[in-house]
Amino acid sequence: MLDFCKCSCVTLLTTADEPESHILCDLNEPLVDHTEGQLFLNDTFKIIMEEVLCKGTDIKHKVCEWKEPKELALLLDLELRATGEPQHRLLQRVQDVAKYSIKTSHPRFMNQQFGGVDYHALAGRFLTEALNTNLYTYEVAPVFVLMEAEVLRGLRQLVGWTEGDGLFCPGGSASNMYAMNIARYQHFPEVKSQGLCGLPRLNIFTSSDSHYSVKKGAAFLGIGTDNVIIAPSARRLCSFSVSVYQGAVPFFVSCTSGTTVRGAFDPLDLIADVCEKHKLWMHVDAAWGGSVLFSKQHSHLLKGVYRANSVSWNPHKMLVAGLQCSALLLQDTTDLLRKCHSANATYLFQQDKFYDLNLDVGDKSVQCSRKVDCLKLWLMWKAVGSIGFAERVDKAFNQARYLVEQMKKREGFHLLQEPEFVNVCFWFIPPSMRGKEGMVAPVIKERMMKQGTMMVGYQPLGNKVNFFRMVVFSPLLTQKDMDFFLDEIERLGKDL
Repeated sequence: MLDFCKCSCVTLLTTADEPESHILCDLNEPLVDHTEGQLFLNDTFKIIMEEVLCKGTDIKHKVCEWKEPKELALLLDLELRATGEPQHRLLQRVQDVAKYSIKTSHPRFMNQQFGGVDYHALAGRFLTEALNTNLYTYEVAPVFVLMEAEVLRGLRQLVGWTEGDGLFCPGGSASNMYAMNIARYQHFPEVKSQGLCGLPRLNIFTSSDSHYSVKKGAAFLGIGTDNVIIAPSARRLCSFSVSVYQGAVPFFVSCTSGTTVRGAFDPLDLIADVCEKHKLWMHVDAAWGGSVLFSKQHSHLLKGVYRANSVSWNPHKMLVAGLQCSALLLQDTTDLLRKCHSANATYLFQQDKFYDLNLDVGDKSVQCSRKVDCLKLWLMWKAVGSIGFAERVDKAFNQARYLVEQMKKREGFHLLQEPEFVNVCFWFIPPSMRGKEGMVAPVIKERMMKQGTMMVGYQPLGNKVNFFRMVVFSPLLTQKDMDFFLDEIERLGKDL
């Protein structure tokens, strides 16, 4: 709070010489009290350490404190008011937010393809927020322009490219849309200035298990969801004849390495043969599965990825870099990324700067403000090395294998399929629910949420009724957690 004893204040008058309801402090005094603010920040960090990073990673504590929406809104007192609150009240707000939020760092949060915690990456996230810069010019982000380039180079090297381009994007969906836009620009560069009116109808090819961002991207870019041609399987995608689609121009094939639900990998070499034959842009959505490239034992799942034109990869998933950390990687060396998206804003990208203008990377992005997402990955990579990442990937596969082995020993558990990755998809069917399998998962999910013991997702898929999808990747997981998971599913569903 401001110390009004230390600043001279004047009352503003309206044109009618009537006092206004606010006071303007002396312009020589700052509006932020650094001492008080830093004390508040220290107290806030104590709460974060205790509630989020100690209790929130301890299996003796709950994954969530479930509250119904109306009750939660009242507990949080969400209304914003004209006057501020004292520090002790604000610290209680911080405490409440931590208490009632889902503990995604908890070992038994297995609901999504993010979670767990890496403390070096978390330190990078804290430092990123404190430095609060924009990754568009070298003059405001010199450290991070160079750092992003090096991290992208390291990721491209794992793909198999010695040269190329790329940038960090706000999520895998955005990375996929970037790839789609760049591919269209490569085929039809006039689209940037003339728009869609001069273009033929375009086709995108993908498989039925691809991420929904392919259709979202087609809608967003004006290509249209009706022009996304869905192959019933990845192998059917390889055998599609592009000449069938008269009146439309195929330009983009979106492959998937690590599908969201089943964790499947498309046959990249076979698809690359088709793309090269018909001169189609080949994009690999490896947001989920890209991290297996660190593992000598499992990198074969992305065999042929080096033949792609672009790859999206989310280290915030399997590598536990923390949200968000999503890279778009390009094999291109002709500056397509900049040519496609540049607007040459002269207030940012002056041509007479005293340093190399190629270091101003902002015109590669459709964003102006772009968050620094490379530091958390860089710091974590520095800490554990590529070997450490490989160990994490291999451990995740081993844990998934153990879970499947134990599942097969128990009655009531039925696999959707043998896992190819670390997605373990299964039904749990108590004897009394045979023939009603689709009703089981929603009830068990409700019970686990309200009791707060763990979190795991479920979904239908095609003609398959609701089944659980367990994703096994957090470095915090142990075999005891796998055993607990199976025991808890049985406990929550035994009386159905």
